[in-house]
Amino acid sequence: MFQRVIALWVLLVGVGPALADGVPDVPLQLAQATSLSDAVGLQAPKAFEVREQHVKVPTVDLTIEPNDLWDRIRRGFSMPDLNTDLVTDRQIYYINRPGALRQMFSRGQRYLFHIVEELERRGMPTELALLPMVESAFNPTALSPAQASGLWQFIPSTGKNYKLEQNWWVDERRDVVASTSAALDYLQTIYEMHGDWQLALASYNWGEGAVGRAIAKNRAAGLPTEYQYLNMPGETRYYVPKLQALKNIIAQPELFGITLPPIANRPYFVTVESRVSLDLATAARLAETPVDEILALNPGYKRPVLPKNGTQSLVIPAEKLEIFLNNLETHDPSTATWRTYELQEGEGLEGVADRFGISSSRLRQVNGLSPRARIGSGYTLIVPSEAPGERIALANMLPTHPQAGAVEPPPAGRTLIQRTVVRGHNGRPMVVERRVVVTPPPAGAHRGAPAPGRAAAPATKSAPPAKAAPAAPHKRR
Repeated sequence: MFQRVIALWVLLVGVGPALADGVPDVPLQLAQATSLSDAVGLQAPKAFEVREQHVKVPTVDLTIEPNDLWDRIRRGFSMPDLNTDLVTDRQIYYINRPGALRQMFSRGQRYLFHIVEELERRGMPTELALLPMVESAFNPTALSPAQASGLWQFIPSTGKNYKLEQNWWVDERRDVVASTSAALDYLQTIYEMHGDWQLALASYNWGEGAVGRAIAKNRAAGLPTEYQYLNMPGETRYYVPKLQALKNIIAQPELFGITLPPIANRPYFVTVESRVSLDLATAARLAETPVDEILALNPGYKRPVLPKNGTQSLVIPAEKLEIFLNNLETHDPSTATWRTYELQEGEGLEGVADRFGISSSRLRQVNGLSPRARIGSGYTLIVPSEAPGERIALANMLPTHPQAGAVEPPPAGRTLIQRTVVRGHNGRPMVVERRVVVTPPPAGAHRGAPAPGRAAAPATKSAPPAKAAPAAPHKRR
């Protein structure tokens, strides 16, 4: 025992000076004294050294403002991840359609900064900025068969509940600023109801009442009440996995072989207020911006002319603000491409068409009036200019239905001859003819989904009500 103590003391004495002198050949490593340890029967001490860490853990410096908006979105991810087979299924779906992804990203670059700003201002997860990809593929004029419209797909009734104006001139369900505010209000409400973002998203798609009943049913049966365990329609079951799949792709695009288009972390558009009467084509000219871009930033306007109800709000690219304001100062309102005209007492549409030098059929077309429609004094017409070089096609902005005040006469019936073969008294077949007056149904009162861009008219009172499942408060598919 005494020999072992002496040997250990000798070992420490030998190593001490080496460490104290800072010998470069000893990089924080215990000196080896194998021969001495062998002599006294000691086991040689293990050598320890500090090596350089080659695997660097990725970190995010939150004190530095990101230059790329995608990076900013990633920093705000805060929803619990959903890991199910349906998420994998949707990831495969999206990465197999790179063209569709590129189109969504291209559309979204106009609107994403504003949405992210609003989410951060409210303290909401930035995953929600990707929800319009699931809802509308970032198409602000998207219209579902159930008449859900806009980036966030509001049906008319829910839009009215959230004060989104809908009339002949505007549809704020398509307005980017107004609909984003309404959608985030709604999402906050249903999140506070459930305390869970996945259940809130299911409610956004299916309706909070339906989700609440599904939760209660599971609870009564002793089953889990999380999103993935609820019994729900197929669309809702895929709804959150779609968002999770997009989140995963944007979080690590290189892992999926996807290249995200760079989006600058700065405002894409600004809103200006103007008391000068404008139409969208003129606004595009003043902003020195293509008409298509102005339409994409102002999809809430249903007419080429901005309504004359006081101050007019117009969205233009942020980089064009100074150019627009400078050109607006020298703008002559008489050079507008479109204008409005209020019908005077005793004046007819044909007389207005003659006054402005256009055909009456053209004037009826742009105002959504059939050849048989009757209008009276006070009716506001939109009148296109026919001057050379000013006929800008805004087909998707033209009305599909007349404004209130137009009287459509009842459709004229047509007479059909119905022939029926019957047997006479002598047993021989004979043909009986009778005249039947057939009245065509109102436009839009047909079965099936309405044509894209057109709203279905309400069914007539005589038609029996159709049986349907209860609709979600947000929208119906």
